[in-house]
Amino acid sequence: MRQLALAILVSAVTAAVYGPVALLWWRRARVRDRTLRLVAAVELEPYHAALLRNEATEAAAAELVLAGQLRIDDEGAVFLTEQGRDPARAPAHPLPAALLEAVRRHDPEPVSIGWIDWSDDDYHQRLNEYRSGRQALLPRLPRMPDGQGNMFLTCIGCVAIALVMLFWLLAGALLVTGRPQGPREWVLTGVAALGLAALPLAEKAGRVVRRRTECGDPLGDLVRSEPHPDFAALDEEQRMLVLGSIGDRHTWRGADTVVHEESEEEDEGDDEDDEWLDDKVWWEDAYEYRASDEDESDPERKPGDTT
Repeated sequence: MRQLALAILVSAVTAAVYGPVALLWWRRARVRDRTLRLVAAVELEPYHAALLRNEATEAAAAELVLAGQLRIDDEGAVFLTEQGRDPARAPAHPLPAALLEAVRRHDPEPVSIGWIDWSDDDYHQRLNEYRSGRQALLPRLPRMPDGQGNMFLTCIGCVAIALVMLFWLLAGALLVTGRPQGPREWVLTGVAALGLAALPLAEKAGRVVRRRTECGDPLGDLVRSEPHPDFAALDEEQRMLVLGSIGDRHTWRGADTVVHEESEEEDEGDDEDDEWLDDKVWWEDAYEYRASDEDESDPERKPGDTT
């Protein structure tokens, strides 16, 4: 009778422990399949993929360099060519068109692409408009259930683990102290022993379920699958020039006003000179005032007498 009760109780507890694990596997597998189907249906424009990689400005600069509308020197300064100055020549895509307009606003002063990407408000506005328009075309991927982040479920899980551990100790003690009689009780004892052996493996089973149903970042993998075609078409020297100009955010600022540190130091030096002159005039006035007081207090003293 004891073996039958133990077999039933252990089987019920084991099913209660592994039931949520099986349910988690089913839910995560469904979410994984749906996510992969949604990503497989996405058709990313090359500039949109570059924007998601934060490489849209590099791709736009590469297109303009290949089209012969921009020239970049060894120091990262960007200049317009004759084709770039022609208002009738404009790229069809809005991102390289916005970058070309930004360079034209600084012409003929040299400017770096990094300065435009960092400080040009009009270029940022065009970039954000394009981002907003393309963002609506991306699918909304479902969130993968992981059972984490919910404090209530976490507390319930902790209580359940404590109860299962207590049950495992009691059932193990009853199973060890029992003496099966006949084949039927031995079979029931074996069922109970297998159930008790499976209970400590539930946590590992949950980790295996999460690992095997993890889909990673399929949209990110799609975005990073290949570079922009214009940037890939650059030779090594052109690629280094574009990247060098992108990385320069301070040297070449085009037509923007720059306050040099030298002028600030000169202004500080002028202020110190003015303060020194003011102190000198104050001491001279004080000396003359004191001398006039001494003359008035001693009318019989002769001029030039210091005694």
